[in-house]
Amino acid sequence: MVSDERLPEQGSRGGKPADKRQWAEAGRRGEERAARFLEQSGYRIRERNWRCPAGEIDLIAESGEYLVFVEVKTRSAQDAYAPELAMTMRKQRRVRQLALRYIERAFDGQVPPLQPRFDVVLVILGAEPKVEHLTNAF
Repeated sequence: MVSDERLPEQGSRGGKPADKRQWAEAGRRGEERAARFLEQSGYRIRERNWRCPAGEIDLIAESGEYLVFVEVKTRSAQDAYAPELAMTMRKQRRVRQLALRYIERAFDGQVPPLQPRFDVVLVILGAEPKVEHLTNAF
């Protein structure tokens, strides 16, 4: 288990984490921090790590008239880069497809009363963790 707010060290092969459990734990901490940030900003978290056979959505929240599908990207201060760079067209398509599946299941195939929106939250772990929220990111 990672004891502080830093990401685990990278391995020597292609930037992959040296310990996948530590990497997963850092991702979990990033998602928790993102959820707290959104709640403090007035969002109501509907789902965390919603899964179906096609994949997972990190967070699903409500804010005003929006049903917000949130992708969380956790980075260390050393390799923090713009979160939109991590959201390739392929990843965006996948999240949209997952959102459709969620809406079909959560609203019994009916049009939801809320407008769907796709946000990205970047969590930078370090001595002083930071959160950057991009609304309507894609």
